[in-house]
Amino acid sequence: MLRRVEHVMGFPVSLRIDDEGAWDAVADEAFAWLRAVDRRFSPFRADSEVCRLDRGEPAAGAVSADLAQVLGLCEEYRTATGGAFDARLPGRGLDPCAVVKGWSVQRAAELLTAAGARRFCLNAGGDVVVSGGPWRVGIRHPEDAGRVCAVLEVTDGAVATSGRYERGDHILDGRTGRPATGLLSLTVLAPTLTEADATATAAFALGEEGVAWAAARAGCEVFAVDAGRRVVRTAGVPMAGVS
Repeated sequence: MLRRVEHVMGFPVSLRIDDEGAWDAVADEAFAWLRAVDRRFSPFRADSEVCRLDRGEPAAGAVSADLAQVLGLCEEYRTATGGAFDARLPGRGLDPCAVVKGWSVQRAAELLTAAGARRFCLNAGGDVVVSGGPWRVGIRHPEDAGRVCAVLEVTDGAVATSGRYERGDHILDGRTGRPATGLLSLTVLAPTLTEADATATAAFALGEEGVAWAAARAGCEVFAVDAGRRVVRTAGVPMAGVS
């Protein structure tokens, strides 16, 4: 069994593996991958691949396969939301973080699975991938950091939340360039964190219409609190309890 916490990509990442055995080398590999992603894809590091691409170096056709995949996902969500989700907002540099986080943590989870881990929880700043549950995943109350507003019971899958409570109005609606304020928080349960995290951010950018948009995506379940403090959830959300 293993328990480890490291600060990566600007937030705490915790790993718990409940399978018996020696997992330190596998954990080292997973965290090394996340640190490499931060170096390569951060929009805040002048020497990252993202920043170099944004400056026009290298040419667009010379990007790595990983960055090409991330940019393809960004374009997929931009198109699906009619531009509400956009990694290239006017007046700002290229910022694919809303896709990179979930994509990279999902890849780390896949490293664990490939190494034989069957029961684990990988938590990246509140966005979670679990395997071999059931695991209980709390959704933070959007107006009270000391409370949860729901608890999900998840066996295998991922949970991601977008909200205004940690960083304020940081998610912008790409159609207007203004902060998205129609929701207080929106949580997505999906088979992978790649899908859960990007869908949560894209849906939040859409505002109130984002709840139905996210719920219509294959494999996604949604729990949301709108600006009027009304709770909306899809029928398939695996509730373990509500406070």
